[in-house]
Amino acid sequence: MIQSLPQLPKPEFVLIPVEAPVEVPTQIAVDLEETGIPGELIGYEYRPLSKPVYFGGIGERGLFAIATSGLFGHIAVDVATGHVVQIPKIESATTSHVNSDLGSFNRCVAAVIARFPFYADDDEERCEEVAEELRDLISGIDETALAHNGFWETFCDDVAIGDYADWDA
Repeated sequence: MIQSLPQLPKPEFVLIPVEAPVEVPTQIAVDLEETGIPGELIGYEYRPLSKPVYFGGIGERGLFAIATSGLFGHIAVDVATGHVVQIPKIESATTSHVNSDLGSFNRCVAAVIARFPFYADDDEERCEEVAEELRDLISGIDETALAHNGFWETFCDDVAIGDYADWDA
């Protein structure tokens, strides 16, 4: 039997402009301010920060955290590469890949939200089918997004085991 989570309303895809600090390279700052970041995702895997934070000691030139992820993690933009990464804990110097750039991240979030609700019952076979659909959607947008143990792979694995069953559509 699949464990049910609390019912949440269907998310809406919106982009929020973010003011970048001076440490952030010009192109990334422009992307953050003009394109923006998603206002939400499904569940608690991504929640935008009210005020983004620059972490200078992580990565080659630092990371600009734009959201929280899970209980202790963050989603950030690597200012050296422009890649979107996940930091498991703020004290951690390790990151895992999320997307090749902010635009790809935004498109993946939009596609996942558009596909929601994923399933309405506890049919385990259907859960895995939906997870495969999401993997196809995400990898079609950014072929680097399904990195081993990465943000999107973990999200799809959670969908496959029914973590998003019985949510309010």
